[in-house]
Amino acid sequence: MTRLSPLTFRQWLIVAHDLLVTAAAIVATFYIRFEEGRLVERLDGLPTLLPGFVIYAGVVYFLFGLHEAKWRFASLPDLLHIFKAVTALALSLLVLDYILLSPNFYGAFYFGKITIVLYWFLQTAFLGGSRLAYRYFRDARTRQHAIAADSIPTLLLGRAADIEVLLRAIESGAVTKISPVGVLSPSAGDQGQSIRGVPVLGDLGNLERAVAELARRGTRVARVVLTPSVLAPEAKPEAVLMLARRLGLTTSRLRALDQGDEALRLAPVAVEDLLLRPSVAIDYRRVEEFVKGKSVVVTGGGGSIGAEICDRVVTFGAARLLIVENSEPALYAIQERLAARQSQVQVEGRLADVRDRDRLLRLLAAFKPDIVFHAAALKHVPLLEQDWSEAVKTNVFGSVHVADAAAAAGASAMTMISTDKAIEPVSMLGATKRFAEMYCQALDADTTRQAAAGRAPMRLIAVRFGNVLASNGSVVPKFKAQIEAGGPVTVTHRDMVRFFMTIREACDLVITATSHALGSARRDVSVYVLNMGQPVKILDLAERMIRLAGLEPQRDVDIVFTGLRPGERLNEILFAREEAHAEIGIAGIVAAKPSHPSLEAMRAWLATLEQALVREERSAIDRVLRDSVPDFRGEVA
Repeated sequence: MTRLSPLTFRQWLIVAHDLLVTAAAIVATFYIRFEEGRLVERLDGLPTLLPGFVIYAGVVYFLFGLHEAKWRFASLPDLLHIFKAVTALALSLLVLDYILLSPNFYGAFYFGKITIVLYWFLQTAFLGGSRLAYRYFRDARTRQHAIAADSIPTLLLGRAADIEVLLRAIESGAVTKISPVGVLSPSAGDQGQSIRGVPVLGDLGNLERAVAELARRGTRVARVVLTPSVLAPEAKPEAVLMLARRLGLTTSRLRALDQGDEALRLAPVAVEDLLLRPSVAIDYRRVEEFVKGKSVVVTGGGGSIGAEICDRVVTFGAARLLIVENSEPALYAIQERLAARQSQVQVEGRLADVRDRDRLLRLLAAFKPDIVFHAAALKHVPLLEQDWSEAVKTNVFGSVHVADAAAAAGASAMTMISTDKAIEPVSMLGATKRFAEMYCQALDADTTRQAAAGRAPMRLIAVRFGNVLASNGSVVPKFKAQIEAGGPVTVTHRDMVRFFMTIREACDLVITATSHALGSARRDVSVYVLNMGQPVKILDLAERMIRLAGLEPQRDVDIVFTGLRPGERLNEILFAREEAHAEIGIAGIVAAKPSHPSLEAMRAWLATLEQALVREERSAIDRVLRDSVPDFRGEVA
C-alpha cells in the first residue's frame, strides 16, 4: 500500500520519467513489431490511445509504489514491483485488445499477443534498466572515492553473507578508508567466486599466501577485517589473529548487526571477543520498547557496568538519564562519552555517594525516575576482606538508600546489580551483596502488599552474574598488562574456574530482566540469574591470551601460581542448594526464588549493623551476617 503524503520534487521527476518511458516503450514496440502499412495503421491510432494509456500506467505505477524507491539503492524488491506493474499493464492491453477494442473497431487485433509480450520486455527494460544504470553510476563514483589515496588495501575475512554487508557499507560510504583487494572465506561454496566484484582468494588458511601473492602484483595488504562468521569459536580465530600479527597486519572486526548498535561500524579486535561462547540472542525490540521514553537513573554510572547501562539506555531512546557517581573523573568521562553520541536523550550527571541517604532522596525526588539501575558497589574481594566496614557501608547501606529513594520517588522499578558470589557466600563481597538482595526482596514483597491495598506498585529486583570481561579490575586487562610487560602472568590456582560474560551482553540482559519483572503477572520472582554458559578455567584463559599475543606459554611468557586470596573460592555457583529456580521464557535469564525475611526483620538487622559500624565492632557485623545471610561461611571474625 503506497503512502498518501505529498510527492517530493525527486518523486515527481521519477513519475515524469516513468510516464515518458511508457510512451517510448509503446512506440518502440510498434516499430520493432510492424513494418510499412501495418506500422502506419498503428501509429495513426496512437494519438487516441496513447494519452489514456499513459495516464492509466501512472495510476498503476502509483499503486505499486514505483515513485517511492530511491534509485541509489535499486534492488531486487524494486525490480519485483516493476515486474508486477508491467504485468498488470500487459494484462490490461490484452483485455483491451481482445475484449474491448479489436472486435468492435477493427477486423484484426490492434496489438496481438506477440506485440504485448514484446511490450512487456521493453517496458520492463526501460523502467528497470534506467534505475540499475543510475545505481551502477553512483556505485562506481562511490568506489572511486573509497579507493582514494588514503584508503588501505584490505583483505576481508568471512562468509559471503557477512562480506556482502561490509562491501555494501564500503560502497555507501558508511565504512571509509578501506580498499578491498580480496576475500578469504571459510565456506567451500565461496571458493573461486567473487562478491560484488571482489575475488575470493582462498580459505582462512591461505592468509599468508594471499598476502604474498598480492604483494607480487604490487598491492601491499596492510589490514584484515574479520566478520562475525570468522570470530565464531569453531572458526578458530586465534590462529588467524596470530598469523595476521606476525605478518604485521592491522586487525579489525565488523560488529554483528544484531548487537543493537545505531550504525554498522568497524572496531578493533579485542581478546574478549574470542574467549566466550556465542552471545545470547537479545530481543532488542523488547529492550527498546521498554526503555524508549523513560526517565532512568543509573547509580555508579561511571563504572564499567554502570557506564555500559548508560550507553544502552541512550541507544534505546530513553527520554532522560540521570547519572549518579561519586568519582569526578569517572562522571566526567561517561558524560563526555555520551555527549559524543549526539543523541536526543537529556543526560544529567550528579556527584553523589550512595552512602549519603539524604542526598539520594533529594536527587531522586527531584528527578522522578521511572526506572533505577543500581550499579554502584565495591567489588574487589581481597580489599573488602581487609576493609570490611567499607563493604557494609556501600554494598549494604548504599543499596538500602537507593532502594528507599527509588520507592519514595515513585519509580516503577529498581534493579540492583548483584553477583554470583552472593550465593552461599564465603567473602564479605558475597555476604554484603546477598544482604542487599534480601532487603530488595523484602521491600518488593512489601510493595506487593501495598499494591493489593490500592497503592501504586513498584518492583525491586536483583540480577546476578559472574565476572565481566574487560571490566575494571577484571582478570582480562590484568593478564593483558602482564603479557605486554613480558610476564609473568599470575594465576591464583591452576584449578580455579569462573563464569564470564561481555559487558554489553550482561547489561542488555539486565535491562531485559527488568522488563520481564514489570511485564510479568508473576510477582514471586525478584532475583534473576544470567546464564553464563560453561565456566572458564582461569589457567586456560591465561594460556589462550598468551597465544593470541603470538607467544608461547611457559616459553615466551611464564605463568606463576600465587595461591588463593582471602575470600576466594575455586568454583563459583549460580544457585544455592535450597534455592528454587525456573525458566521464564527469555533466553539467557533464569529466575531464582530465594527465601527472605520480613522487612521488619531486615530493618532490625540494619539497625544492629549501623550501631556496630559506629563502634567498629567486627564481631557484631559477623553475627548479623551469619544470622541473616543463608549459608554464609566467611571467616570475618
